[in-house]
Amino acid sequence: MNERKGHQSISFGEEVYIISGASVVGKKEGEGPLGPCFDEVEKDPLAGAKTWEQAESTLQHRAAVRAIEKAGIKNTDLRMIFAGDLLAQCTASAYNLAQLDVPVYGLFGACSTMGEALSLAAMAVAGGFGEYVMALTSSHFASAEKEFRFPLAYGSQRPLSASWTVTGSGACVLAGEKSGARITGITTGKIVDFGLKDSLNMGACMAPAACDTICTNLQDFSRQPEDYDKIITGDLGSVGQQILFDLLEKQGYDIQRQHLDCGMLIFDDAVQDTHAGGSGCGCSAAVFTAYVLPKIVSGEWKRVLFLPTGALMSKVSFAEGQTVPGIAQAVVVEHVPQEN
Repeated sequence: MNERKGHQSISFGEEVYIISGASVVGKKEGEGPLGPCFDEVEKDPLAGAKTWEQAESTLQHRAAVRAIEKAGIKNTDLRMIFAGDLLAQCTASAYNLAQLDVPVYGLFGACSTMGEALSLAAMAVAGGFGEYVMALTSSHFASAEKEFRFPLAYGSQRPLSASWTVTGSGACVLAGEKSGARITGITTGKIVDFGLKDSLNMGACMAPAACDTICTNLQDFSRQPEDYDKIITGDLGSVGQQILFDLLEKQGYDIQRQHLDCGMLIFDDAVQDTHAGGSGCGCSAAVFTAYVLPKIVSGEWKRVLFLPTGALMSKVSFAEGQTVPGIAQAVVVEHVPQEN
C-alpha cells in the first residue's frame, strides 16, 4: 500500500512506472554535451511559428506526441496530463494541449515544474485514477527573456551568476505497466525564502529549497546520500551547486560524490558562454528524459533522487522589489530488472 513518510513524503506501494520519455530541444542545446541524447533538435528558434511563445508550444507538442508514440498508446488513452511552463497563465502549455484533446491540469512551479508534474502523475497512477498519465513541461530562451527580463534586441549584459534558459521540452508517460524505471517515492517541497532579490542569480535563490527537500527526503526515508547513485538537482548551476554543498554540510550531509545538476550537464559554458548553466522548465525535463532515464532503465544507476528546483517569482513581484522564494520537488526513481 501507499504510505506517508514523515510530513512531506510518500512511499508508493502501488507500482508506478515511467513507460516512456521524450525530449525536443533547440539548436544551442543540441550543440551541448548531451546533444546526441535528445530525440529531436530543432534548429529554427521559432520552430516554424510566428512568435517565441508559439514556438515553445510547438516544441512541447512534439515532445508530447513523441512520448505517446514511444509508449505505444494513443493520445485518447491518456487519462490526464499534468503540464506547465514559465509563461503567464501557462500559455505555452495551453495552446499545445488544446491540440491533444486530453484532460489537463495546468501547473506552475517555475523550473521545478517537471518534479511537480511527475509527483502528481505518480499519485494519480498509484491512486488508481488514471491508467496512463503524462508529465510535461517546456521553456524557451526567448519567451522567458521577454517575460522576465529584457527584449533580446535590448542586448543587455548578463552577470556570471546568470543562467541560460533552455529551449526545449520533456514529456513522460506514467502507467502501472512494468518498465525499467519505477517511481517509488516523492518528497513534496516547501517554499523556502532566504530573502534574496537577485533574479539573475537564481541558483542562490533555489539552493536553500534544494537543501531543505534533500534533507527531508533523507530523513523521511531513513537514508543517507550514499543510498542514491545520483542526487540530481534541476538547474542550480555552478553557483547554486556550491551553495547547496555548503548548506548541506551544516546539516551533516555531503552529497558531492552523488550530485549532478541538469543545468550544468546540458551546456558547456567554456564553449557556449552560458555562465552558471542552464535553467527553465525544459532544462530538467529534457535532461531527465534524454540522459537520466535511460541510465536508470539500463541499470547503470539503480536509485536516483531527481529534484527540479524553481524560483517562484513573477514579473510583477520582480518589479515590486520582492524576494525570490525557491522550491524543490523530489522524485525517487529506481531501476527495475527486466525478466528474461
